[in-house]
Amino acid sequence: MSGRWAGSTRKSRLPSNWASELRPAAHARNPEHICHICGLPGGDSLDHKKPGDDHNLDNLDWAHDRVPPHCHRYKSSREGLEAKRANPRPGRRRPDEPHPGLL
Repeated sequence: MSGRWAGSTRKSRLPSNWASELRPAAHARNPEHICHICGLPGGDSLDHKKPGDDHNLDNLDWAHDRVPPHCHRYKSSREGLEAKRANPRPGRRRPDEPHPGLL
């Protein structure tokens, strides 16, 4: 997996109470850190179930990231690819122009 937070503004968009309130509240609700993706214990990353900036506790749950089976990494990668496909960047090559004699 490449980059992790490289080039991302995601961390700066997290609320100021992320570490002091939201993570502890998520831990209290799910102390075994059951991964919401695969259902196994040991999730080590707090994940947004629905992508975006909804930091409501109902949208946050644990997922495996740094430990196998890396559910969070695969989920985030899939979401990123879906977003790229939905909003592709323009190519570097200019589109073909019609021949002036055919106008």
